[in-house]
Amino acid sequence: MPNREISEEAVESEYQRLKHEAESGGYHLNPDVDFTKDLICGLLANQGRYGYGACPCRLASGIKDDDLDIICPCDYRDPDLTEYGSCYCALYVSGAIFRGERAAQAIPERRPPEPKRRGMKAGRSSQHFAAGETSLAYPVWRCKVCGYLCARDEPPEQCPVCKAKKERFERFM
Repeated sequence: MPNREISEEAVESEYQRLKHEAESGGYHLNPDVDFTKDLICGLLANQGRYGYGACPCRLASGIKDDDLDIICPCDYRDPDLTEYGSCYCALYVSGAIFRGERAAQAIPERRPPEPKRRGMKAGRSSQHFAAGETSLAYPVWRCKVCGYLCARDEPPEQCPVCKAKKERFERFM
């Protein structure tokens, strides 16, 4: 464990919490428990350092509003899972990786550079949506089993509500 200030009990407790949260939401933590606990130690260190659990594999600014996209689970988790089978730091993995049917691979950083993030943030704050506007940044997917809706490039591997598989989703908007 890289940080001596974080107790093994704290890491184990957070591991159990994250594991339960992941499984109940249709996600999987990396099955390499030692690796996963090292990541959790980094999350806890960032929680102590910044007051929020920034991804341990990315450089946080220490300004929560600027780091909202990398607070675990980060904004990039689901697209990374869909495209590569794991998130950037590999805390979360796809079912195929979890079951040992596929190996995890290195994935590129999806987070835009800081100047671009600043511009995106400014653009979001100035947007106003008129009643009835249908121009969305992402398609909306609907679980045909329970009606869960999510806006992203692809549907999730598994519905976080009813646990239906990806193929049970339809494009809603």
